[in-house]
Amino acid sequence: MPLEDRPLGRTGLRFSPLGLGAAALAGLYDPVDEVTAAATLQSAWEAGLRYIDTAPFYGYTRSERRVGTFLAGQPRDGLVLSTKVGRLLKPDRTVLPGSDGWADPLPFRPVFDYSRDGVMRSVEDSLQRLGGARIDLLLVHDIGRATHGPQHGRHWRALTEGGGFRALESLRTQGVVRAIGLGVNEWEVAWDALSAAPIDCVLLAGRYTLLEQDALGFLDRCATDGVGVVIGGPFNSGLLAGQAKYNYGSVPAEAKQHADALAAVCAEHDVPLPAAALQFPLAHPAVVSVLAGMRSPEQVQANVAWMRRPIPGALWHALRDRGLTHAGAPLPAEPWPSAVRGEPT
Repeated sequence: MPLEDRPLGRTGLRFSPLGLGAAALAGLYDPVDEVTAAATLQSAWEAGLRYIDTAPFYGYTRSERRVGTFLAGQPRDGLVLSTKVGRLLKPDRTVLPGSDGWADPLPFRPVFDYSRDGVMRSVEDSLQRLGGARIDLLLVHDIGRATHGPQHGRHWRALTEGGGFRALESLRTQGVVRAIGLGVNEWEVAWDALSAAPIDCVLLAGRYTLLEQDALGFLDRCATDGVGVVIGGPFNSGLLAGQAKYNYGSVPAEAKQHADALAAVCAEHDVPLPAAALQFPLAHPAVVSVLAGMRSPEQVQANVAWMRRPIPGALWHALRDRGLTHAGAPLPAEPWPSAVRGEPT
């Protein structure tokens, strides 16, 4: 599969189909040193990956700092950079290794704030850490019940009634950012957001993958509404890439059984399971990129090879015929309409 750019509606942004998620570079679960982080970003750049996603939360500002340092020496033409709002990082020397899964977080403590003032302060702070690098896509991070439980209503009101969404729109109008949206792990709150604000994009992690397609109806709505989707977590936190993690935690027996069945069909067709996992989401017309976390040049090279791996149509149809993918999910072997993502008919 060639790495051809995909347009995001009428924003003028074009995404490489494979993007680099910079959470891993901030020490998710295991530390990554400065040299390795820089080499990983350089390897991704040389491989043609022109979409990088980061966030203040990743490593408690470590990810944004590393990405900013790297981008200071690179031309910005053709690059899409996304970061997020929703958490302010407050200095706190009591932060311990392992906090929120970060192996060696910097001494800042995340505090949720989805209000107008919180959004504006977060963007200002991010620009400082990114060295003034232009933010192309600004995403509301981790809004929803999966993160906030009974406090979701309070944070949603801050985003809606408290002016958070209006701040995003204002930043887009002023040209500070080119596109706005959500970065979440649940599709339900993103569905609500489609009616609450004129967003351009949703970064949806883990909910539309080769393993699960419960979000298919949401993606169909995005395609109809002209809202782009970035698929994060295509390996479901590593399960589809041979790691014993699912949704950032232990693997349920049902998920393990499903992943094993997917792997068996891929083996029948001599296709690595991670290659199928990376390419499957791109068949949906709403999807503009698949975002994978990478922590070394070797992982970059592996992901690029998987993305470019030819996959026979027979594999995709075998997965559908055996009930391992949703019957209505688009397959890479099938054509889809061009009247999406702002493309002319």
